[in-house]
Amino acid sequence: MSASSTLLASALTAVIAMSVAAPAVAASKEKCYGIAVAGKNDCAGNGHSCAGQAKIDKDPGEWKYVATGSCVQMGGMLQPGSK
Repeated sequence: MSASSTLLASALTAVIAMSVAAPAVAASKEKCYGIAVAGKNDCAGNGHSCAGQAKIDKDPGEWKYVATGSCVQMGGMLQPGSK
């Protein structure tokens, strides 16, 4: 096997391994609304489309990923809403 074939095989193996592991990681997290600190949200909400743009602490329309099952214990909500 040539060096380029070995490199290609290694890269393909890495891509396959990452695609198999990704769903397992995503399954262990959930969106938790109302717990993000200003500037520390994980994604879109309240008129913007990027992480890190929450304007106020604990905005019920902003979310952060947390371990599955821990959101409500942290005082958050599984759906956007008002506190």
